[in-house]
Amino acid sequence: MLSSRSVWIFIQAEKKQICHRSSQHFAGLKKSTDSPVMTPSPLSSFSLSKSLSGLSSARRGLIHRKMSENGVTARRSKVLTIDTMNATVKKVEYAVRGPIVQRAVQIEKELNEGAKKPFTEVIKANIGDAHAMGQQPITFFRQVLALCSYPELLNENSFPEDAKSRARRILQGCGGKSIGAYSASQGIEVIRQDVSRYIERRDGGVPCDPDNIYLSTGASDGIVTMLKLLVAGEGPSRTGIMISIPQYPLYSAALAELGAVQVNYYLNEAKCWSLDISELQRSLDAARKHCNPRALCIINPGNPTGQVQSRECIEEVIKFAARERLFLMADEVYQDNVYAAGCQFHSFKKVLFEMGPEYSDTVELASFHSTSKCYMGECGFRGGYMEVINMDPEVKAQLTKLVSVRLCPPVPGQALMDLVVNPPQQGEPSYNTFMKERNATLSNLAEKAKLTEQILNTVPGITCNPVQGAMYSFPQITLPERAIKEAKEKGQAPDMLYCMKLLEETGICLVPGSGFGQRDGTYHFRMTILPPTDKLKILLNKLKEFHQKFTQQYS
Repeated sequence: MLSSRSVWIFIQAEKKQICHRSSQHFAGLKKSTDSPVMTPSPLSSFSLSKSLSGLSSARRGLIHRKMSENGVTARRSKVLTIDTMNATVKKVEYAVRGPIVQRAVQIEKELNEGAKKPFTEVIKANIGDAHAMGQQPITFFRQVLALCSYPELLNENSFPEDAKSRARRILQGCGGKSIGAYSASQGIEVIRQDVSRYIERRDGGVPCDPDNIYLSTGASDGIVTMLKLLVAGEGPSRTGIMISIPQYPLYSAALAELGAVQVNYYLNEAKCWSLDISELQRSLDAARKHCNPRALCIINPGNPTGQVQSRECIEEVIKFAARERLFLMADEVYQDNVYAAGCQFHSFKKVLFEMGPEYSDTVELASFHSTSKCYMGECGFRGGYMEVINMDPEVKAQLTKLVSVRLCPPVPGQALMDLVVNPPQQGEPSYNTFMKERNATLSNLAEKAKLTEQILNTVPGITCNPVQGAMYSFPQITLPERAIKEAKEKGQAPDMLYCMKLLEETGICLVPGSGFGQRDGTYHFRMTILPPTDKLKILLNKLKEFHQKFTQQYS
């Protein structure tokens, strides 16, 4: 470290050099018999900063402090600092892309640069990014998107006629017949019509008004938009939003950013992550003592827990929401991902309308779907929709105004959403290939869901519920007391310590359960079932060996 005398000498030397090089730019230059002292203009501050740019940040900081002490003006302080920025943003956490993943990216770079590790690659099982894990796109979807992106291809004979007709129909709904044009803020009308017809088919004929459909930038965008409408008040009247624990961190992150109150209700791990109405009531009653709970969020099929709610459970939830005057938000992005025998996806809207006018005319509901999951896995296109039911007309006008501020969702994502809800039909040229690819993808996921559960349950200290749906397992892990103590001494969650060591020693990237929420005293991790089967087997066996070694190390 430089001594104060050395820094003072350095500063004086810098001042002399600046004065010599840029004297024509300085005003008010003042000299004394001891040493030259000058008051630099903004240019001199810039020049001095430039001369310090080759030094380390610590050394620059020291020199700037000494400059201030000696009456030399340092660079202007930042307008936006960690102390002056939006305080709610600092509360936002998103474990799915948190410290574990950041370290995984660093390790990948180290491997590419020739670093020696106990493994040759990082296996990322932290996020539901199907194509990144090797899942192949649906041919028909990519054909139509290619045609929409480059309409000259419509003159080629290499594309099937049904793909061409879909592309022409989508382009007809676009401004200037180009997906490069803005669309209506609510989404392209013809696509919203297709979404409404899809919902009617899915729900056995329950009517769907295209005007209640809002296309969105993935389901996440629609969810955050609805939360913005719901959040209001301050102090005891501040809005509370009920979310499941474990939860998908989008919800906790959005609530932190909006300054809302997160109201936790716990899923029942002992009963395959089922939802108990008594737990909802407990959570609601406790929350009403300090906030105003206004909405209940349900993820079905579940993320990160992979459970599929029964029809009876959904009916009970709707009755609870009606009785307690809660707005319902149904996150249904995994609706095609149902694997377990005896399980079936039931949309909240379908059950709501089957319960009759007492509920279907009054309960406010927003439901969400996406192109990112199911058999499509097209995360990067950011396509999605939400449907709103029984929304106050004046609030709906405000919703339309709010989405218009962002102009429109990505039009290629809207086009892909249209293909998801309006795929090839029987008798069309692309139908057989489409069904073969779709069924193969879902069948493969079902096999991997079973494989994951079976192998994890052979490991002493790991308990994994059946992966009934979605794309994840969320097993509970038993950690030795020494490991828990070490983690707390480091200021870490115990399952964070576990997952970080797993990454460093095996190259497997998982997300600690603490990033999703869990009951006190329990520890979990979330892993996707998306890696190819051969790589998934390697992952699971490495995980098995690591857990046994970890347990022995800390016993």
